[in-house]
Amino acid sequence: MAFLFESFEGWKKHSEEHHRSLVEVVLEYEMEQRGTKEAQIREGLARAWEVMKDAVRTGLEEDMTSRSGMINNGAKKVYRYPTPVLSKEFQHLIARALAAKEVNSCMGRIVAAPTAGASGIMPGVLYTLQEIHDISDEKILDALLLAAGIALIIEQQASIAGAVGGCQAETGTAAAMAAGSIVYCLGGNTNQIFNAVAITIQCMLGLVCDPVAGLVEVPCVVRNASAAAIANSSAQIGLADVSSVIPVDEVIEAMGEIGASMETRYKETALGGLAATRTGQKISKKVLIRDIEVLPDEEVK
Repeated sequence: MAFLFESFEGWKKHSEEHHRSLVEVVLEYEMEQRGTKEAQIREGLARAWEVMKDAVRTGLEEDMTSRSGMINNGAKKVYRYPTPVLSKEFQHLIARALAAKEVNSCMGRIVAAPTAGASGIMPGVLYTLQEIHDISDEKILDALLLAAGIALIIEQQASIAGAVGGCQAETGTAAAMAAGSIVYCLGGNTNQIFNAVAITIQCMLGLVCDPVAGLVEVPCVVRNASAAAIANSSAQIGLADVSSVIPVDEVIEAMGEIGASMETRYKETALGGLAATRTGQKISKKVLIRDIEVLPDEEVK
C-alpha cells in the first residue's frame, strides 16, 4: 500500500525505511490512487507544465484586461519596467507570477496549483528557476510531484481553500510548494526541503482572503507575486541549513488552527478586509451593475 500523506515526518520516515526518494513516494501514491502507470502520470505532468509555461507567456504577450477593469496588463508593465529593484531575474520572477495569475483572472487556461487563486506562483517560480539554472523538464516534473506531496499534507492537516483557511491556505500553500520545489531542484535534502516549507508558511500565517467585489483579482494577483518572492527567500534560507525551529508539521497545525479561528468575513466572503473598504465597496457596486446590464432581459426578469 502506498504512503498516505498525513504528515511530513511520516513522509520522511516512509521514504527512508523503503529507500525511496520523496518524489518516488508521491509517484507511488499517484499510481495507486489513479490506477495508472508512471508514464501516464508523467504525461499528465508534462501537459500541466506546458499549460503553466503557456500561461506565463500569454500573460506577458496578450491583452490581460479583466471585465471588472481591476486587472489591466500589470504583468507586462512590471516585466518591461527599465529599472530592476534587485535584478532582472527577480523582476522577471514577479512579472511571470503576475502574468500567469492575470490569465486566470481574464478567464484563460491555467493549472490550479493548488487552486486557481494561487495559479501564478508555481509557474512564475519554476519558469524562472529553469531559466536561471538550466533545470531539465524532467527535473521540473519531479518537482511538481514533490509539490503535490506538500499540498496533500497541508490539505490533510489544515486546508488549501481560501473559504476554509483564508489566503494563507491558498497562496501560502502554493508558496510552500514552490519553495520545496526550488530546494529540490537545486539539490537540497529532505530536511532542507521541509525547512523551506515551514519557513514559507511561517511568513504567511494569518493572511486573510478578502477579494474585492468577490472576484479573484484584487488583492489576489499581487499576492501571487509576493508569495513567489517569499518562496524564493525561504528556499535560500532552507538551502543554507537554517532551521525553521518549529517543525513543519507543527507549523501546518498552527496554520489550521489560525484558519479555523479566522472570522468568516475574512474567508472569501468579500465581507471584510480590502473588500469592505470604501473603494472596495464602490468597485463592488460598479461590477454588480455591469453584470446586470449585460444579462439578457429574460434572465433579469
